[in-house]
Parts: sequence; structure tokens; C-alpha cells
Amino acid sequence: MAEAEVGSATTGLGHLDDAAALPKLLPESAAPHLLSALIGAQRALVLTRIGRFTEALTLFDEIIPVLAYDAEENALPLARNVMNRALVHMSLNNPDAALSDLRHCIALAERHGLTRIEGKARHNFGDQSQLVGDIPAALNYYEQAARIYHAESPGWLPRLRLDQGRALLTAGLAEEAARQLDDALPELRRNRAIQDVAEAEVARAAAAILDGDFPLARRLAAAAHRRFLRRGNERWAEVAALAELRANATAVLDAGRRPPARLSTQLTEHAVRLAELGLRDEASVARLLAVRLLLRRGAVDAAEELLARIPRPRQTTPIDHVMLLRLCRAELAVAQGNSRAALAQARAGFAELSRVRDRMGGLDLVCGTAVHGQELGRLAVGLVLDRARGNAGARRVFAWQERTRAQVYRYEPLPEIADPVLARLITEMRHVQRIAQQNRIDGKPVSTLEQRYVRLQREASRLGWYTSPWGRPRPVATPDEVTAALGDRVLVSLTRYGDRLSALVVRDGRFRLVSLGPLDETVEVTRQLHADLNVLAPDHLPAPLVVAVTQSAEKRAKLLDRLLVAPLADAIGDRELVIVPFGPLYALPWSALPSLRGRPVSIAPSATAWCGAATQGEPEPVVLVGGPGVPGAIGEVRELCSVYPQATLVDGPDATSSTVLSALDGSGLAHLVAHGAHEPANALFSRLDLVDGPLFAHETTRLRRPPERVVLAACELAMSHVRPGEEALGFAGALLAGGSRTIVGAVSRVGDQAAAETMTDLHRLLAKGTSPALALAEATAADPLRRPFLCLGAG
Repeated sequence: MAEAEVGSATTGLGHLDDAAALPKLLPESAAPHLLSALIGAQRALVLTRIGRFTEALTLFDEIIPVLAYDAEENALPLARNVMNRALVHMSLNNPDAALSDLRHCIALAERHGLTRIEGKARHNFGDQSQLVGDIPAALNYYEQAARIYHAESPGWLPRLRLDQGRALLTAGLAEEAARQLDDALPELRRNRAIQDVAEAEVARAAAAILDGDFPLARRLAAAAHRRFLRRGNERWAEVAALAELRANATAVLDAGRRPPARLSTQLTEHAVRLAELGLRDEASVARLLAVRLLLRRGAVDAAEELLARIPRPRQTTPIDHVMLLRLCRAELAVAQGNSRAALAQARAGFAELSRVRDRMGGLDLVCGTAVHGQELGRLAVGLVLDRARGNAGARRVFAWQERTRAQVYRYEPLPEIADPVLARLITEMRHVQRIAQQNRIDGKPVSTLEQRYVRLQREASRLGWYTSPWGRPRPVATPDEVTAALGDRVLVSLTRYGDRLSALVVRDGRFRLVSLGPLDETVEVTRQLHADLNVLAPDHLPAPLVVAVTQSAEKRAKLLDRLLVAPLADAIGDRELVIVPFGPLYALPWSALPSLRGRPVSIAPSATAWCGAATQGEPEPVVLVGGPGVPGAIGEVRELCSVYPQATLVDGPDATSSTVLSALDGSGLAHLVAHGAHEPANALFSRLDLVDGPLFAHETTRLRRPPERVVLAACELAMSHVRPGEEALGFAGALLAGGSRTIVGAVSRVGDQAAAETMTDLHRLLAKGTSPALALAEATAADPLRRPFLCLGAG
């Protein structure tokens, strides 16, 4: 077995041939039949590792009854081989048989105290759950196995991280999968576990493709292909070759280039080899990629013929394969001039994706699945945009936009499921962050603490994938529901269309499409304006610098006004606005644009999310929170007591995370003054710094009754990390997704004095009953460049 793992499988099988002759030389008292069974079990395992599953299954079926004859005496080998047979059943797409074997294995392990085998069985339960598409259950089982491995078999952890990475890829979480695999690969290489190294390289190549890093994907896939060939594992070698071809094909498709004819031919020929090896899903992917390339070359008949040869998906077919099939059918329909059929494919694809999303559990997983529908969504929206004429056409565009964006905000969060391990990790993260902050103040080194914090954050993220099922889905809002909720307001939903921006305007029950400025220029100027506002934020800048940066910011704000607002002037009039942005425009301080100065504006991740938040809640009771280390923070909070005499005040040493969370639960209006940080790599761990350390966005999502309105006086806490499907997550986004209706926060740095002045003006108006959007518009109008606050959700 060792030779087969680190060298050649053929050589390893040769050693087993030699071993198979030896039991015959032993007396009956030495139980040669058991020794033969164990040698056969090793052979079956080697055959499993190199993909010869049918032969392996035949051997396991012969061996297991021999071991089961005296199950008490042979508990360890019996449990081990029942578990290995489960792996073969999984590879042969026999999920029920695999499940039966795994249950039998765990029962044996628990009865006989075989803890390591129990860990492996739970690991394999994760693989089985992943096979049938239950990703939260898979991640749960993997963590159960990880706890056993940490105590009993640390060397098995890298393989576990490989399988976790694959599950995350299924959920569309390319960055998280890449981190898992990058952690596992060095250890796998040190162990010389060639099969596992190569499998991890194939998975890492898939993550690189999702992330658009095609050179890295090619390198990893080619390295894996060489390793599999050295092992004599033909099946896996062909899978690695497919990964390299997929990287080449996706790079060409993403670049919009005319594909070379040889690439579709290579994929078609490769599909034949994959099918001959029994790799049905992989063969389908190869053919589907070839179909897309043929369509790009205008070979519609050839593409149609090839697509007709692809079998229907099975229960265990991964969702990304299912969505690729829907995309190919839709693209073929477009090429044949049948837009209705294309939209039918898109509609069916999104229904399938929704069913998968509804099972995903944690907020990260719910967001991640959007990546699998991106191209299909762009195709559908592009089709209806091309054909949109008048009110009816614009209405159809609006309906399709809502199907494809910000789905996470239409879920109704479930009550918190307490998990003691996750709670312990959050507490430890808070402790480490507090010590690190104190060390920075004292000039002490913090690198070790920062590394520990990152490890804890990753572990907490893994637990959050399955300990916190997100909630029940609510239907996408219909155009009629949105127009009814808007009243006198105007909704502007932005979308990219080719190299330009378009706006869909909803006003007085009518829908209208308006062409805006160039996409790339708008995004670049937004980035530059954001940078200017960050430079302008500190309270005591030299006057010449203030003048220079203000001039730059004003110039860029005027340019954005011409690109984004001027074309809309007739459509929006002087009404209050609800804006649904996309991607980079989530960071735009809209009130800084001259035409919008002093105008009430609400920013929402989707019209559906806005409708869900638009129901007015009670602004009472009020909670005022003052965190540590913010100049004048406590004084500012205490001054607000004169505006809200009945408010609950949490400041000074009382401003701990637990006290603040308790005060927030059930509040009508919460004002939070504290330093904070947006965490783009993991938005749910964006934080508000309190006395005992950070309060994480993740923790706010499980409040029993989240605050109706939240004012974040800290810097940048309205920033979002925008994921596929325009899923914007961050501290403010987590509050909105958790059920808060309105969030006021800054999208760039803001000086303490500017923030205090904005808050004073804002609350003076809110206390009089002014709506949040109107109150914020008046509060920021005095100096919009240094008061970059937005009203998120319902204004």
C-alpha cells in the first residue's frame, strides 16, 4: 500500500501478489483465510485509489463476509473495509448503498471504541452528503471528523481540508476553497501523498478558474495530470486534463475572443475518453464547453448535434454542471433566434439554483451559490434589454433583474441555534483582538496574535457554514408590489449592459429604461472619488491639502453626476430616490453628487430587499452605545440623551459585546459610536470595537428582534464586499440581512468632528419624526464630501 501511494500503483499491486501467495504456506491455526482477506482488502483499496472501482467492489463483497463471520474478533478490519466499500459505492453513484455501509461502520466503531475509524466514517459521511448536494451537512460531518483527527490522527487533517475545499467549490465560495486547499497542499506534499496532492491540485485549479486566474489553473492541472500518470491512475489523469482544457476554454469565452477550432475538437475527443472511463458528469462538462465554443464560432448545427448527445442530469449531478447545461441550451436558443426558449431555460435554471440555495444553510453559502447563475443571468437580462420597448419591455427587464440579484436579502432569518464551539471561538477572537489592540498602543509586536486571530476566524467561518442555517426564502417582489410600496418615490435600478451602464426607472407605476455613461469610466471615477474622501477625512489637515483634495473630489463628483444623474433628470424629477446599485457603485457616496445634494436617497441591494424593509417599525425604544477610544464618543452619546430622554445608555466600561447585543435586541433605534473595521476578506467578521474586544457582524445576524433602525457613526461600516449576484456583505449588510430595516453608515473614512456634527443634525430631525432618508439628506447637505453617510435599506 505504501509503495502504491508514494510510487507506482503497479509496483504496489505486485507486492500484494507476492503477499497473496504466503498465507497458503501457513497452518490452519494461523487463520490463513483471514490473512488472505486482509491482503485482498489492501488490493481493493489500491484499486479504489486508482479508480478501478468495479474490481474493488467485487473484492470488498468477497472480503467483508469473511471478516463479519467473527465480527467481535475482527471489529477493526471489518469496520475499516465496510467504510472503504462505502467510498467505492459513492464513486459508482450508489448513494443508498454507501449510506448503509457508513451507518454500519459508525455502529461498529462506537460499539468497539474505534475512535479513529469513527472519524474517518464521519469524514466519509461528509463526502456522501456532498455527493447528494447537502453541503451544510457535508461541512458539519467534516468538522465532526476534524475534532476526532485533531485528537487522534492529525496527519489525516490535510485530506479533510481537501474535501472541505471541494464542498466550498460546489457552494461557489472560490476564495474560501482556495484558502482551504492552500493550507492542505504543503502538508500533503510533505507526506508524499501523491494521489491526494494531485486531487488537491485539480480542486485548486477549479477554484482558480472561478476566480479568473487561468494561468494558475493551467499550471496546477498540468502538474496533477503528470502525477496521476506516474501513479497509473487513468481516470484521474483524464479529470486533470479536463481541468486544463476547461481553463483554456473559459479564458477564451471570458475574453470574448473567437475560439480556435482545435479547442472544441480537443474537448469533444476528451469527452469520449471520459465517457469510456465511466466519468459521465465530466464527459458532459467537456461536451458542454465544446458546445459553447462551437456557438462562438457560429457552428450552430454542430453545437445542436453535440448538445443532443448530453444525458439528462442525475440526482447527484453538481449544480454547476446543471447550470452549465441550462446556459448552453439558452445560448443555442439565442443562436437559433428563439429568445423565448432561451428565457425559458434561464427561468428553469434559476428555479433549480433556488432549490439548491434554499438548502445551503449559512449566509456565506447562500451568497456563494449565485456564482453558478451569473452568466445565465447576464444572458437573460441582456435578452430582455435588447428587446425592451416601452413600459412593458422595461417591466420585463425589472422582473429579470430581481430574479438575478441579492437573493440573500429575501430570506427570513431563523432563530439562533446556539453552538458552544462557535461561541467559544468568537469569545477567543474577541480576546485576541483586544490584546492585539493594546499591544499596538503600547508599541509591542502583534504578528503572532494576528496569525492566531486569522486561524480562529477561519475556524469560526467553517462552523458558521452549517451551525447557522440562514432562513426561509420569501418570494421575489413583483413589479406591482414594488410600485405599490414606492408611492411617490422613484426607484432607480442600475445594471451593466455591454460597456455601458443602464438604469431602470420605476415611477408612478411606470417602468422606463435610460442609458447612462460608460461602465469603465464610471467605475474608475467612483474609485478615485472614494480615495479622495478617505484623504479628506481627518479633522486637522493642512489647509492647502484640504483645498487641493476638495477640488479633486468636487471635479470627480461633477463628472459622476453627468454620467449617472444627468441622463435621469427627466425620469426622476425632484422625487425621493431608492437606488439599487451594482458592484463597485456600492461604495459611491451619492449625496456628494451635486444633483443629489440634500435629496433623500435610500440604497438597497435589490427592490425585493427594499420592499421587505419598507414596512415601518417603531422608532422606540432607543439605545445609545459609546465605545472606547473614540475622541468625544462618550460625550456625544450622553449629549443625545437630551434628544432621547428615555434612551438606554451603554457606554464606558459597560460597553461590552454581550451588553450591547442584549440592548440591541428589540430596540427601535440604535446609535453606535465606536471604532470599526470593514473586513473585505470575510465580511461577516467586519467589526465594531467595544470594551472587551470586537462585536462581529456575524453576531448581529442572530438577534431575536434586530433593531429597526441603526446609526453607525464609525468609519466605513457601510462598506460592503460584493460577491457574485451583487450580494453585498459587511457590517451594515449583515444587519439588513438579519432583519433591520434602515442602516445609516459611512462608505469611506470620516473625521470625528464631521461624524459628530452629522449625528447631531441627524438625530435632531429623527426625533421630530423625520424619515431617515430625509433626515440624513439634510444632515449631510452642509458638507457632503466630509459627511459620506448613506441610508441603506428603507429610508
